[in-house]
Amino acid sequence: MDAGAWLHGEAAFTTVRTQWGRPLLWKSHLARLAGTCAFLGLPVPEGELPPLDPLPWGLLRLTATANALFWSHRPLSPGPRPGGGVSVRITRQQVHPQLAAHKTGNYLPYLLAGREAARAVAFEGWLTDAAGNVVDGGRTSPLLELGGRLVVPAGGLPSITRAAFLEGREVEERPVPVSELPRVTRAWLCGSGVGIVPVREIGGEGWGVALPTLWPEVSHPALVWPGEPAT
Repeated sequence: MDAGAWLHGEAAFTTVRTQWGRPLLWKSHLARLAGTCAFLGLPVPEGELPPLDPLPWGLLRLTATANALFWSHRPLSPGPRPGGGVSVRITRQQVHPQLAAHKTGNYLPYLLAGREAARAVAFEGWLTDAAGNVVDGGRTSPLLELGGRLVVPAGGLPSITRAAFLEGREVEERPVPVSELPRVTRAWLCGSGVGIVPVREIGGEGWGVALPTLWPEVSHPALVWPGEPAT
């Protein structure tokens, strides 16, 4: 048993969307996983994956520990596409100052953010840092439009899905205080499980901002809502 992984979260993982058994954005996911393993002092994953079931849409999870590499592959079926966009809740949860840029077994803050969002009947919960800046989501990564510019909040996980969507676009990465969120003109959630999803509302304690929603035109199967055709 990997005692460090089960007792202290000493593990690195990534979740990869698959289509007909083919991992999407595979090299980028593997490179990020290798970087986290190096950061944690874990062996860098090596070798080939076994053949995956040819699921129309799937989600592959790789978990690296000190002694082994574990994997699982399941159908990806998030339900009907939310045509009107989704809601986001600013939660009380904060990211770990050293681990926020990595997917590790120390996942409790993200789990709690998801539960807090669910209680507020929101699709996603956003976490902050100690300075009060929006950093990341419980299961997706945020992308904002502020002052006509695309903005990636600094300090969180370098999202593979978001990076693929932003390729070739001008984008600014900087701290985004929660107090700046009422000025957001558009926003999206980015992640392997959902693709690129527009946000219709951002809410916190005693405030909320409604946003126009427009699903982006995307052609890569890693970026569409699972089950929807790419355009």
